[in-house]
Amino acid sequence: MQTASVTIDPAFRVGPADRRLFGSFVEHMGRCVYGGIFEPGHPAADDRGLRTDVLDLTRELGVSMVRYPGGNFVSGYRWEDGVGPAGDRPRRLDLAWKTIETNAFGLDEFMVWARAAEVEPMMAVNLGTRGVQEACDLLEYANHPGGTQLSDLRRKHGAEEPYGVRLWCLGNELDGPWQVGHKTADEYGRLAAETARAMKMIDPSVSLVACGSSNSGMPTFGDWEARVLEHTYEHVDYISLHNYYDPSDGDVDSILASGVDMDAFIDSVVATADHVAAKLRQRRKLKLSFDEWNVWYQSRLQADLDRRGWVEAPALIEDDFTAVDAVVVGDLLITLLRHADRVGVACQAQLANVIAPIRTHTGGPAWRQSIFHPFALTARYARGTVLRTEPIGPEYDTARYGSVPALDTVAVYDEEAGELAVFAVNRGAGDLALDLDLRSLPAAAGVQHVTLAAATDPGAVNSADAPDRVIPRELDRPAVDGGRCQIRLPARSWNLLRFANRR
Repeated sequence: MQTASVTIDPAFRVGPADRRLFGSFVEHMGRCVYGGIFEPGHPAADDRGLRTDVLDLTRELGVSMVRYPGGNFVSGYRWEDGVGPAGDRPRRLDLAWKTIETNAFGLDEFMVWARAAEVEPMMAVNLGTRGVQEACDLLEYANHPGGTQLSDLRRKHGAEEPYGVRLWCLGNELDGPWQVGHKTADEYGRLAAETARAMKMIDPSVSLVACGSSNSGMPTFGDWEARVLEHTYEHVDYISLHNYYDPSDGDVDSILASGVDMDAFIDSVVATADHVAAKLRQRRKLKLSFDEWNVWYQSRLQADLDRRGWVEAPALIEDDFTAVDAVVVGDLLITLLRHADRVGVACQAQLANVIAPIRTHTGGPAWRQSIFHPFALTARYARGTVLRTEPIGPEYDTARYGSVPALDTVAVYDEEAGELAVFAVNRGAGDLALDLDLRSLPAAAGVQHVTLAAATDPGAVNSADAPDRVIPRELDRPAVDGGRCQIRLPARSWNLLRFANRR
């Protein structure tokens, strides 16, 4: 068995584990909304049409914040279509996903759902086919107390108090040629700056996210961020990142190393943002919003779009996630936490049915996918301050990323509670012996070791008939002796190691 070591010291601080790192995403795409979170007439639906079984799972997942209503969808969306009496709302063509949007669910319903789910709303404005005025109108409707046409319209629609949305995306993926209203970096940057300036005149308390690249493989990546930030740096609070990791080629060694790519992506955007800050003599460090990330079998998307005409809420990219995919998701969360000093927002895309941790059958049950579990446990126990870890151990070769570490780790320490959570992924094909040095925490005692391992049955998935095929299991409690702890990490596994001060 190969060996590795990690030293944990509460003095090696990265930053607070912001609750906004555990965000999710609800887009009008496929069955995420219709048949996912919203299904009037379902046995579990409340009187507002919200599926309470999905609400229960959302709270269990530990989601802190949800981005809405897109995604690609928002670049052609008229927010006014989704407010007011449902019977008066227009049916529209959605060009993003080639569907018919009924507008039965809109802003007001989403805000009701967000309160029920106990999540913070993150709204996106349409800067694809619309502009400054429409963004200001939406903000006035959502956040202004009353006494104006749009704020009083919200009150007429039943929301007496303002929604108080604090976090706003200035469009979505406008660097992408597939995007309705696709723009050059300078076109978008100027529009985003104008929109940001006007929105903060209405509500200075809002935080704004400028669009970064749609993914790190875009031909304009790097240059897009630099040009956009030269226009927007003084007006925005975040720059966005999006990336998905595709296991379709069956290269397990490479997909398990996806965190290496996410790590490099974040470092590159930080470097670009800091370069622009230096150029503009800005002392403020810009934060990052990684507001779309997940595993996604992307090669299946085009076939889903091509096989049908204009219909309502078709099943779209409802991927069945494997045990390997769950380990990858756990590792991506480790990467996000490791950058807690600069990444302040993150949204796993999406919440229900569409590449999602929660799956449903229309009229039937809801269940947890494999990727549900590492997200839920990380959200539950990553509380306090993120600590820097420097694992020492073996490497292995991958086709995509070259030689990569077999072990990836991060630690989160809650000093007030005296609790430490260590998250560790063994990407390797064999078990790994981990030596944890906890001598800087002399009172620490082992509480729990939870693992989700993929080596035995890597292609296993959960389903409505077998919802617990892929679940975490408990191993022996970690034993601390003289400030050292010896732990076996199963092959290709995600692990949570918990310690607490002896009382």
